[in-house]
Amino acid sequence: MASLVERMLGAARLDPATYEEVEADRTATLQAALVVVVSSVCIALGTMRSQPGGLVGVTLLRLAGWYIWALVTYLVGTRILPGPRTEADVGQMLRTLGFASAPGIAGILAGLPGVGGIAALLVTVWMIAAMVVAVRQALDYESTGRAVGVVLIGFLAYLLISVVVAGMLVGTVREAG
Repeated sequence: MASLVERMLGAARLDPATYEEVEADRTATLQAALVVVVSSVCIALGTMRSQPGGLVGVTLLRLAGWYIWALVTYLVGTRILPGPRTEADVGQMLRTLGFASAPGIAGILAGLPGVGGIAALLVTVWMIAAMVVAVRQALDYESTGRAVGVVLIGFLAYLLISVVVAGMLVGTVREAG
């Protein structure tokens, strides 16, 4: 079994075998959560300046988003677009998608003057590619195209859920104020 760092490197290299390993390792969910936290902190540090309270908030929101994203992706991938060999559970999606956030560690480079915007864009594309590999492996798809479809549909559903939840939170804050 590979170490956490080896798994993170394998995930960042888009290595399908790494995603298969974490998918099968039921004890790796905590590791996946740690990858999400480290990635979130690095992205927050790269994109936010002098907002320490925002660091905790961003990390908590990304942890919640990871769970919601895994659940939505699981439902889309197993109910709407299953492949002939698709067999997965939410835990497998949590582990593979958690490790798919490993490229986010490079998000700290978004804080560099002059190249920050390009770095942020490249990290985003890299993370999306990692998600596609994670979905393909977790859902046992034979084609990458199906995984891309699940990621796109899942992302749209995730955005819709996020807008509804944000609207409810904003409404609650306004009523309390």
